[in-house]
Amino acid sequence: MPVEFLGIAATGDGSETTARTTAAFDRDYTLRLARAHEDHGWDRVLFAYGAGAPDPAPAAAFLAAHLDKLQILLAHRPNVSYPTFAAKTFATLDRISNGRLTVHFITGGNDHEQQREGDFLTKDERYARTREYIGIVKKAWTSREPFDHEGEHYRFNDFVSDVFPVQQPRPGVSFGGSSEAAYAAGGAEADVYCLWGEPLARTAEQIERVKEAARAAGRTDVPRIQVAFRPIIAPTEELAWEKAYRTVDAIKARRESGELIRRGRPQGAVPENTGSQRLLEIAEAGERYDRALWTPTAAATGGAGNSNALVGTPETVAQALLDYYDLGVDILSARGYDLVGDTIDFGRHVIPIVREEVAKRDAEKAARADRAERDRQQLIAVQA
Repeated sequence: MPVEFLGIAATGDGSETTARTTAAFDRDYTLRLARAHEDHGWDRVLFAYGAGAPDPAPAAAFLAAHLDKLQILLAHRPNVSYPTFAAKTFATLDRISNGRLTVHFITGGNDHEQQREGDFLTKDERYARTREYIGIVKKAWTSREPFDHEGEHYRFNDFVSDVFPVQQPRPGVSFGGSSEAAYAAGGAEADVYCLWGEPLARTAEQIERVKEAARAAGRTDVPRIQVAFRPIIAPTEELAWEKAYRTVDAIKARRESGELIRRGRPQGAVPENTGSQRLLEIAEAGERYDRALWTPTAAATGGAGNSNALVGTPETVAQALLDYYDLGVDILSARGYDLVGDTIDFGRHVIPIVREEVAKRDAEKAARADRAERDRQQLIAVQA
């Protein structure tokens, strides 16, 4: 299966290493970064969600109206709107983008961040709400007849939408998390299951947990797997590692100065979500794993989101990504620290290597399947 690449649709130019110089939503920068992705081989970009941050849905609509190919992954928290309203928003955006939308549903792993927008449910209650919410959205996308709903968190009568997605039967649903509740919810509802970059062995374990959850939910298919990294590349290994240590020093300096505050929790607080806890546990156990995985970037941010790095030359980083592809990962998420520059460099120097090698693997797999089928047919003929 062809590999896909997901980048970031930032609306301002700040990162963990540099202070923002633009407005929180800057039209020119948003479009410049998106074009860097579209022009350099990326498949889609993520519009992330944060309390107080620009609303990702109209930002995504802005991008969709200006670019023709780049696909959109829109992050959405169920606590911020009613599911029937959200379904119409998503369907409209799929219309604007002519079928380029996937929705990433975020349950919320931090009480403090959720409470910023009035959400005081417990984590388990949030997962139950998310599953109910996704089910309603899917039905609103596909039902041409009015329907009622009476659940634990939502109740309404006689709803039918007048706007439906371009994609049929519906846009894709993306979901992520590393807790048992996340596996259960995403295994049941997700078309794409998102993981943060961890060592290969631990990633393989998580993939199996997602598959088990899908089977437990009665599915005959399984979600596609996406894994996210922070690539740090340079022409030589030595230069790449120098760049990696400069990157961590810059993160630490911004942290110590108070410029960089962990989103969703007070400074110094232990993360509540299992994914961040896992990243910190991995970082504590060691700095380097497998071919190129490096954990000090995650440690420096307190395990904040996608924060484990892949360090090396483009060839080294490409081979590391192929190691994950060989595990069953077919969507590779990557985001640098110099957003535009790193997007271009990764697109020019890493993506072509990965795509070429994946094409070779797929061709070899198809050839093996053809040989096996010929052998089977010959055996049948002999036995006859």
